Amino acid sequence: MSIDQPVPREAILVVNAHSRRGRELFREASAKLEMSGVRLIAAHAVKDPARLVPTMREAVASGAPMVIVGGGDGSLSSTVDDLVDKDCVFALLPLGTANSFARTLGIPLDLDGAIHTIATGRRRRIDLGMIDDDYFANAAAIGLSPMIGDSVPHGLKKYLGRLGYLLWAIRCFVRFSPFRLTVDDGARVHRLWTTEVRIFNGRFHGGVELIETADVDSGDIVVQAVTGRSLARLVWDWYAKFFKLRSRGDTTREFRGQSLRIDTRPHHRISIDGEILARTPATVSVASKAIEVVVPQETEPAP
Repeated sequence: MSIDQPVPREAILVVNAHSRRGRELFREASAKLEMSGVRLIAAHAVKDPARLVPTMREAVASGAPMVIVGGGDGSLSSTVDDLVDKDCVFALLPLGTANSFARTLGIPLDLDGAIHTIATGRRRRIDLGMIDDDYFANAAAIGLSPMIGDSVPHGLKKYLGRLGYLLWAIRCFVRFSPFRLTVDDGARVHRLWTTEVRIFNGRFHGGVELIETADVDSGDIVVQAVTGRSLARLVWDWYAKFFKLRSRGDTTREFRGQSLRIDTRPHHRISIDGEILARTPATVSVASKAIEVVVPQETEPAP
């Protein structure tokens, strides 16, 4: 479909009711979407996370012109696989903790703003990242982030949000060690010490803009490594990027291309949009113009 075509006025709504705000906002979202002029063919509040992907798959297979998914970054990323090269538009309601994918697309983080985007926005065809054969929407990570995401108590994340992540990160930090990274870009093999590796399709990770040279329609995947063996350097990197200091690029090294082979010593788990779904070694690549999403008429990154 051409991005000049209007956003569909009919859709199936799929909300992860296990996400931080999904259960409490499901009914409100359903009503407000209808009031905005989007007719819901069906609406599903998915309480069992294992049913999210099958429900999404059934919605796309039904021939719905648009599927609206409500949830956090993990929910959104896990559902994009079934939209690749399909004649179905993807719209999102950011109901999670960090909402990095919504920030990358410039979608408002409040419910009313997100629904207004669906009702008045435009289509945009975007890339997806890939870890081996698994598609992802926004960002993947190796190092401290997977340790936090894999072990953070659900209640801490649900009730304290980003503050809960920060408190748990401090706990994990004292048990974490730097590691060796290898990046093969097809022309050269690069080896370096690192404390965290980020794999970007978009610009945000953990709700923070960590890279300014990646975008969801660039045609490239970007691997960013926090260099060196100092954990204090990792803390400074997050601080510098959060506050957009001039020195924010001094602590990282970037590799980009359509496909890169990465490995670590020792082998590490890979967090894909907040969910532990892969391990090193792995091939990271870009699926160019893979899906069509709804974005605001004038897309600006969220603060």
